[in-house]
Amino acid sequence: MSDRPTFNELQGRVHVVSIPMRVRFRGVETREALLIDGPCGWGEFAPFVEYGDAEAARWLAAALEASYGSWPVAVRDAVPVNATVPAVAPGQVPAVLARFDGCTTAKVKVAEPGQTLADDLDRVAAVRSVMGERARIRVDANGGWSVDDALDALARLAHFDLEYAEQPCATVEELAELRRALSRNGTDVPIAADESIRKADDPLRVARLGAADIIVVKVAPLGGVRRALDIVEACGLPAVVSSALDTSVGISAGVALAAALPELEHACGLGTVGLFTSDVARPNLLPVDGILLPARVRPDPAALAKLSAPPDRQAWWRQRLSRCLPLTG
Repeated sequence: MSDRPTFNELQGRVHVVSIPMRVRFRGVETREALLIDGPCGWGEFAPFVEYGDAEAARWLAAALEASYGSWPVAVRDAVPVNATVPAVAPGQVPAVLARFDGCTTAKVKVAEPGQTLADDLDRVAAVRSVMGERARIRVDANGGWSVDDALDALARLAHFDLEYAEQPCATVEELAELRRALSRNGTDVPIAADESIRKADDPLRVARLGAADIIVVKVAPLGGVRRALDIVEACGLPAVVSSALDTSVGISAGVALAAALPELEHACGLGTVGLFTSDVARPNLLPVDGILLPARVRPDPAALAKLSAPPDRQAWWRQRLSRCLPLTG
């Protein structure tokens, strides 16, 4: 990375945008992001608003790597991606899937607060009906189940031939217990760890405790492409690269990571730009024939102006930037 910028140097390089979601996703209806126009490219700083500064600083480190540094060399020229289905009613599933051109894998949100397992089963059934028997389906509970609830839910969801279940329980210890219990019960559903990687002080505990078959890695929460690549290597488990509701700027960093992985056995969760009503880049990083190509992204000036956040939110993000910058090391 070139010399780390000061806050004053960044002031004239940042753009804060606010983009409505097509459907509520992860409790978010409007996604905000601070974009940095650096000497080496564009970076995205968009930790969710409830995150504290120490956690958010990792997202800023990733944005500075993209805008003031470099990414590893790609070992593949295309990255397969999955469709992402929020916790919508079954009747909305066809319209959601239609936004993911050529994707043959779908990640389906489950364990949504206020919903039931019956809702999850109906949603997954709708995805299987639309995509057909040859499609791969994975579910993501965001740590929303207890071990017992997960055992029951996955035994019933296994009927749909799941590729894996992502973060069914909240803690690493629970994931390890669940994985052992699934094996004893003969329920063939691999476990993927997401929050236990990206929100952990020690992401390698997942591998040490035998808590997952697969890890899900996200560039921004892990502090950048290079650090995420190091974590994948240290864990020694198959990896899926996913997004954190990024604009095309952030997605480009995820694609750079996926393109640099020595092995890539699973489609990546990087097609989420389609969940926005708009995007900062034209053309944007939407999958075509189920793939994304590694590329740097430059936002469109007209899109930046149209999506510019209100003045109070501009000020909020600049203040957050000033607090987090000293924490990036």
